[in-house]
Amino acid sequence: MDWRTKILSSKARARRDYQSLATPVYRGSTVVFDNQTSVNDGWDQAENGYSYGLYGTPTALELAARIAEIENAHRTLIVPGGQAAIALVYFAYCVSGSHALVPHSAYGPNKEMAEGMLKGLGIDVEPYDPLIGADISSIIRENTALIWCESPGSVTMEVQDIPAIVKAAHDKGVAVALDNTYSAGVMFDAFAHGIDVSMQALTKYVGGHSDLLLGSVSARDEKAFESLGPVYRQLGLAVSPDDCSLALRGLQTLAVRLEQFEKSTLEVANWLDQHSAIKSVFHPAFPSCPGHEYWKRDFTGSTSVFSILFQDSATPEQVESFVNELEIFKIGLSWGGVNSLAVVYPDVIRPGKDYAGKLVRLNVGLEQADDLIADLEKSLKSNLG
Repeated sequence: MDWRTKILSSKARARRDYQSLATPVYRGSTVVFDNQTSVNDGWDQAENGYSYGLYGTPTALELAARIAEIENAHRTLIVPGGQAAIALVYFAYCVSGSHALVPHSAYGPNKEMAEGMLKGLGIDVEPYDPLIGADISSIIRENTALIWCESPGSVTMEVQDIPAIVKAAHDKGVAVALDNTYSAGVMFDAFAHGIDVSMQALTKYVGGHSDLLLGSVSARDEKAFESLGPVYRQLGLAVSPDDCSLALRGLQTLAVRLEQFEKSTLEVANWLDQHSAIKSVFHPAFPSCPGHEYWKRDFTGSTSVFSILFQDSATPEQVESFVNELEIFKIGLSWGGVNSLAVVYPDVIRPGKDYAGKLVRLNVGLEQADDLIADLEKSLKSNLG
């Protein structure tokens, strides 16, 4: 053969018996088959063999298997981000004419999708009180196809009575999905509490270093997995094997990071709870947090994110200045990484409540708690006396 052809059709191969603690990064789109008879184009590669890179290389499938393992799931799919995971769940269960329920405290883009794209497709998504518990039965309709839970809720941290909601839903044949990002899939056992589909933004705790975007969707059983799979295929939710490799690496330190996050966050939150400028601390481990009794009953620990509400006497301008003057805490919308973050939520809408630009969400990273408290104290003194 001409050397130009040899470059593309080389039979030279390194030995294949190399074993490493690290999962290889398999990059590729085209899958080569041994013969025409073995060609397939299925999405369930873990079961039927590889068909196309769109449905994941071995790197992505190993990440999926490990997430399923720690969540005690039947199977898991890896998708490009948390919002992609939410979209996959909606489209797997809802069609035009369907009704779905989502808590007021859910992740903002989930509700934006409900009011935007889904509404335009004829899917009616109704918000509900996250603390409704078993009474959710009263708002389930004949065409209700899906109930979302998120516990604790975004920003205001309401903890839901998941078993009560699941029982009410299942009694009427309705599937329940959970955004389980807060617990990293390990501090709340979604499937032991009856959830049908659990999703995470792996961007947060599993990735752990604010340098990747990934999501996971885990199924309770084969029925749920078969509902998700065809939609996963049709939406083309391809993921980067390089990002999957970073997530696999993140899993190796997840336990030690979560342990330190819990310890430091409780120390910071307890200090803020005693400060005269703070009216309320929304942290699931605090008895004052809405739904705390369910957290105490159902969770094995807490993580790094919580919110604070300033006193009525504080102005939105003072609160914004407080955040701007923080030095260790950076201003950012995400959480779950090693760096501490702070951000004001001036437009949080909760029925019957007006936070008036005085609500700040904090993510506590791996910095020393004493340094974080000193940072907060300095800015509080500067802006609120």
